[in-house]
Amino acid sequence: MTESDKVALDARDVSKHVVGPTGRIDILDSVTLRVPQGESLAIVGASGSGKTTLLGLLAGLDTPSSGEIHLDGHPLHDSDEETRAALRRQLVGFVFQSFHLMPALTAEENVMLPLELDGAEDARTRARDALDAVGLGARRSHYPHQLSGGEQQRVALARAFVHQPRILFADEPTGNLDRRTGNKVCELLFELNHSHATTLVLVTHDTQLADHCMHVAELDDGRLREPA
Repeated sequence: MTESDKVALDARDVSKHVVGPTGRIDILDSVTLRVPQGESLAIVGASGSGKTTLLGLLAGLDTPSSGEIHLDGHPLHDSDEETRAALRRQLVGFVFQSFHLMPALTAEENVMLPLELDGAEDARTRARDALDAVGLGARRSHYPHQLSGGEQQRVALARAFVHQPRILFADEPTGNLDRRTGNKVCELLFELNHSHATTLVLVTHDTQLADHCMHVAELDDGRLREPA
């Protein structure tokens, strides 16, 4: 099997429900999708359709009520939180709408963080290289509050790619940015994704961002309407 034949994500009949004060609430219903290694998928749909829930399940942040999810061949649905956390550190990068930078850390220290958690001895050098790649080498000593929204998201991109993840998950990565800044971040996201040969799975309301992806899956009330 060649690299291009490998499946990065394989979700089969995935459902998710929770029990609230008024009874059971079905969030996802029998979702099935596959994403080959190195390809990109946009998950789109109206608010409340289950997009972010599905992204969290695919990334191993939560477990499905039923169904199977394999991440790079590893069965997330049968794994405990400790195992899933280890897989996330090893395989996964994240980019969020709200950046999720640590306010008390500089840009460089924020990018170093995942490397330090893995005990990398060259964390500072790799962080500086990653910040250079997103055009923020001169801003590495700045704290998040000293950076614009676009710059903070570029720091988040550097942090997500610094440990060269096999799979990158992005939840509305341009949602808090104006159109011009969002377009620049979008271009940078796909440039980094291509140069690192990373599999990309993102949730977005931005049709322009979705159009950059190789596949689009639309969720409608928890069901997959048009699998790519």
